[in-house]
Amino acid sequence: MDSCVKERCPNAERVLDGFHIVSWMTDALDKVRRRLWNDARRNGDEQAAKRMRGVKYAVLKNPDDLTGKQNAALDGVRNTDPKGPALPRVAAQGTPAHPAQTPLDQARGKLDHWIFWASRSRIPEIVELSQKIRRRCPDILRTIELGWPNARLEAFNNRIKVTIRMAFGFHHVDDLISLVMLRCGGR
Repeated sequence: MDSCVKERCPNAERVLDGFHIVSWMTDALDKVRRRLWNDARRNGDEQAAKRMRGVKYAVLKNPDDLTGKQNAALDGVRNTDPKGPALPRVAAQGTPAHPAQTPLDQARGKLDHWIFWASRSRIPEIVELSQKIRRRCPDILRTIELGWPNARLEAFNNRIKVTIRMAFGFHHVDDLISLVMLRCGGR
């Protein structure tokens, strides 16, 4: 996809909304939780497997917003992972999502800090996520620089998808690109 965009639309600026970053983080946390749960079940540790059940939503919340039960569930899995308390560490670090009102330099610093931490976390799922975010860092920073909210990005994305469906049967991709530019170009 990237090579096609570079070839056909060399002046296009790619942006990435915060929803996708949070979605990636949620998926990575769930993979960590499932891996730990499966390891505990395989090793016959029923207590650890039982403790993992209440953790799914606790790791996805802001640490300041946890209920007493969720805090207890997170505390219960602190020593479940042989590599260290993976889920509590990741939950405490937070997501690398970008707030729209953050100044660009501050956002770049926070993103660099998160990538640095995640790439050295020794948690395979989080290391993989850090590599993905490192690749998409320019797109994330461009989104912050432009100040576009998620709603506007999703509207563009939807408009492009509808245009692609309308263009079904076009013989040349240049015709599709022209139609997208016509429908989504500046006003």
